[in-house]
Amino acid sequence: MATVINRAHLKKLRAIEDARFLDTHKKSALEFERSKKVMHEGVPMSWMAKWPGDHAVFVKSAKGAHFEDIDGNTYIDFCLGDTGSMTGHSPDATVAAITAQAAKGITAMLPTEDASIVSAELAARFGLPLWQFTVTATDANRHVIRYCRMITGRTKIIVIDKCYHGSVDETFATLDANGGTIKRDGNIGAPVDLAQTTRVVEFNNLAAMESALAHGDVAAILMEPAMTNIGIVLPEDGYLFAVQDLAKKYGALLIIDETHTISVGFGGMTADLGLKPDFFTIGKAIAGGVPVGTFGMTHAVADAIKAKVQLEIIDTGGIGSTLAGNALSLAAMRATLSQVLTREAFAHMIALGDRWSDGVDAAITKYDLPWHCNRLGARGEYIFAPSAPRTGQEAADGGDFELEQYIHLRLLNDGILMTPFHNMALMSPATTEADVDAHTAIFDKICADLVAG
Repeated sequence: MATVINRAHLKKLRAIEDARFLDTHKKSALEFERSKKVMHEGVPMSWMAKWPGDHAVFVKSAKGAHFEDIDGNTYIDFCLGDTGSMTGHSPDATVAAITAQAAKGITAMLPTEDASIVSAELAARFGLPLWQFTVTATDANRHVIRYCRMITGRTKIIVIDKCYHGSVDETFATLDANGGTIKRDGNIGAPVDLAQTTRVVEFNNLAAMESALAHGDVAAILMEPAMTNIGIVLPEDGYLFAVQDLAKKYGALLIIDETHTISVGFGGMTADLGLKPDFFTIGKAIAGGVPVGTFGMTHAVADAIKAKVQLEIIDTGGIGSTLAGNALSLAAMRATLSQVLTREAFAHMIALGDRWSDGVDAAITKYDLPWHCNRLGARGEYIFAPSAPRTGQEAADGGDFELEQYIHLRLLNDGILMTPFHNMALMSPATTEADVDAHTAIFDKICADLVAG
């Protein structure tokens, strides 16, 4: 019989870690008190309030797979800015490119030679021939949705239940008990009823996908090829190709968002599997952490756009932004793609991802815990359920906020940073076997302590 965690014992363990945190983060505590006077929640962005512990940890410096806080504590970073620093913090090639370009001009709302070089590299990696640039992957998704509506003359999009595509309004939807579309918990200030803009289907459910498309009002399907933000949910064999075929059958456009799933390798899952989306979006890591997004499109899509968009009003249609495609971000992308996120780097990262997951699996087996470790290239994640989820809801059901917060805090106190929203680790080109093995040893001790009660 699988081990069950004693909740009273868990609370005692959490109290120990709370005290450890306060004792070793006194300068961060002082900085947090100052910050609360000038920043909502004492942090510059609301998500930063979700880290475990009494307050945020304030960073002094970060390089490669490690960082140091203002108290002098050092950490192995498996969060890596929630993918933004998948390259490792401040990779030398990216830093050199940023430094050189900053001296020559940061933004002019005109292209540099880097623009076509980066576009050619993206086309070679992901297979879509034509590219545009944004400031974030969220913007890329927003722009592409607008284009899809314009091209098809339809209004609705399909998203996957429990998906994440940045702060795109249409995507903060979920299913109610009767299968209807409603807003997700935490969706504040929704501009309209989500049922007006969005149809929601479960991942890996082709019947639901076809039913949603059959209404004839769907402009686009926006999806990750594997779910990541609710936890890792892998596609079943043939699922993605079937979705691709259904999109064509019903006249909808397919948008693949690989902002997170790029962890599987050099060309993401799109290249690995040979997917043929109409649009492709990505951001975060491709410029080493410099804010950037981009989207690729087919020639057919580009021709449809050109036939409908008038040059005279091209700047007032909700596409583009002043800082998109700026010189600094393009220089950072060129260096990052050509010198940091190489095939060799991905081979190293994926091997470490497997090593990390092997260590987690060993502890789960050793202590007979009803948990499971999922893998996605350079990513690994453990969930508090005995088997891999098929859908976003199953992944959500494998969560345990109280237990998760304890493990995150314990790891933090022992010098390991995980992604705060779930139990996910990401490898970078700078991550080492020693970094991975440090997590394995600490995770084993955490499991031992949990079952001791």
